[in-house]
Amino acid sequence: MQVSLRPHPTSPPSPIAALTVVIDHDDAALRLRFVVEGRIDDVAWPEPADGRVDELWRRTCFEAFVQANGGYVEFNLSPSGQWASYRFDAPRQGMRNAVETPMSLRMDATSDSVALAARLTLPSGARRLGLSAVIEATDGTISYWALAHPSDKPDFHHPDSFVLELP
Repeated sequence: MQVSLRPHPTSPPSPIAALTVVIDHDDAALRLRFVVEGRIDDVAWPEPADGRVDELWRRTCFEAFVQANGGYVEFNLSPSGQWASYRFDAPRQGMRNAVETPMSLRMDATSDSVALAARLTLPSGARRLGLSAVIEATDGTISYWALAHPSDKPDFHHPDSFVLELP
């Protein structure tokens, strides 16, 4: 399946023209490929690094929110190669490091697109999915992209942001 993310209505103009995500999954894993198209050189891409790091969402970052038994898991996937995963009991409540982690992250690029592919461990009882991205431009402006924007401010944790059903 392929879906398109759209910018929040309050986001400033972005160098990104389109942001799509190719989704595939089985009972144990979710495979995502975020594809960014547009003026790629005008995006602030983080320097290569790896490992678990908090607050990746403050810069260019891709995110997956998986609703599951007892709450949801948030995955932060940086184009740098860094990542983080958190479990929540309810929207923004009970935050702690999740045992579910990315099993792989891979970047590739052309002159007008960048793609990040990730394979994520699915939490038990995974039911619904929300996808989002934070895109920082080289001028410092930030745009917020998601499948759905149910509130007047960007809020990827909003329960109505989890719009895709997982069988």
